[in-house]
Amino acid sequence: MDGRDLGGVPKADRRFPCPSCGADLRFQPGEGRLICDHCGHTEPLASPSPARGAISETAFRRGIEAELPAAETEEKRLSHCPNCGAEITFDPGLHAMDCPFCATPVVADPGTTRQIRPKGVAPFLVTENEAHQAMSRWLGSLWFAPSGLVDYARKGRRLEGIYLPFWTFDARTRSDYSGRRGTIYYTERPVTVRDQAGRMRTEMRREQHIRWTAVSGRVARDFDDVLVAASRSLPASHGEALAPWDLTRLEPYQPEYLAGFRSETYSVTLDDGMDAARAVMDRTIERDIRFDIGGDRQQINDVNTELSGVTFKHILLPAWTAAYRFRGRSFGFVVNGQTGKVSGDRPWSGVKIAAAVVLLALVIGAGLWIGQDPDRAFATLRQLIGR
Repeated sequence: MDGRDLGGVPKADRRFPCPSCGADLRFQPGEGRLICDHCGHTEPLASPSPARGAISETAFRRGIEAELPAAETEEKRLSHCPNCGAEITFDPGLHAMDCPFCATPVVADPGTTRQIRPKGVAPFLVTENEAHQAMSRWLGSLWFAPSGLVDYARKGRRLEGIYLPFWTFDARTRSDYSGRRGTIYYTERPVTVRDQAGRMRTEMRREQHIRWTAVSGRVARDFDDVLVAASRSLPASHGEALAPWDLTRLEPYQPEYLAGFRSETYSVTLDDGMDAARAVMDRTIERDIRFDIGGDRQQINDVNTELSGVTFKHILLPAWTAAYRFRGRSFGFVVNGQTGKVSGDRPWSGVKIAAAVVLLALVIGAGLWIGQDPDRAFATLRQLIGR
């Protein structure tokens, strides 16, 4: 049942035949074992060798300059979704499929592409049934969602488990800065005003000022596992909505974790991923500098940051996806495979919105006619239309 060749590189198909009946085993979320849906046989996951027991980091420069050994790369059959841009991995023998993110038909490209192998994987904890329930609750909680889509999604096809690619980056930073510290102080000055009786009188008025002082200094911070999405298949808003991810649950990569699931390969290059990670680091460094400057106000004029010890790793994080075509439109949903958190395309029902507008006018009109507060009238409307 070993899915690796003699060199330790996983085979591309990631298939694990059941020793009892020959059907394919799949990884069972939350149980840490392989299970056969045909005969019920279970297999424990093979323990990683001592050399693969820890998730190692790779020097960033080696990745950029393509100096990685063969054991850290692999050949994959890929295809680019023409609609959402997802880079989908195809198993041998499979030549066409629907994109798991937008339901667009995708045909496998000929040939293979060499990719950096994942170093770590966060196994699925949420089962398909739990993910389906979470998605149904999310759809049911949305105001003005088309009832037909909600019913269709609840009764529709199965969710698809897929591992999403991410980069993580570590770095030591030292930042020299210059700027100004602002200290607030107050003064009082006499002001002549006219009172209600028309008489002139003098009163003291308090005024705020800021005293600026030039400052410079240095801050240092070590960054660990700055997470960057390595895929463009999900809108940024969807990906951010799925956070946070629990990276303490990362396991050394084993192909057994992918048994029965699909995986998406990265479309964000290592260089572009580092640019995104650097933007995250820079925002944190700016907060550190403002704290270091102190005072009531801070101005940052110049920052010079040196990075050292930059390392990276390629990891896979679990998600359940569903893409439905409803009345000529595509709706995509994704569920965090660790936490069950849901994000997706926001469907709207024009009929429900129009009905709500009419009801709002009627309820407010009736409320004004009987002297009811408009806020209470709107609350009544919400009760009438439900969700």
